[in-house]
Amino acid sequence: MKKPSRQIRDEIARLQEQLKQAETREAERIGRIALKAGIGEIEIEEAALLSALEEIVARFRKGGSRGAKPAASVAAGANSGAADEG
Repeated sequence: MKKPSRQIRDEIARLQEQLKQAETREAERIGRIALKAGIGEIEIEEAALLSALEEIVARFRKGGSRGAKPAASVAAGANSGAADEG
């Protein structure tokens, strides 16, 4: 049985609200992590930051979504020089 157009519109509106809430949760989570990593303390243009984050995403996707190797290499890259100073 086909749904009436009004019911479909209501369903779309409900899904759009769910999407908005999910995106907000994701943004808050990523924001907290970024602040812990110190991103708020550096001066960088938005385009450069976006490019760097896209590279990180590509590394995680290439190595698997939850693999330990990409996380270790990102952490090593983020702390480069810090381990050498001891």
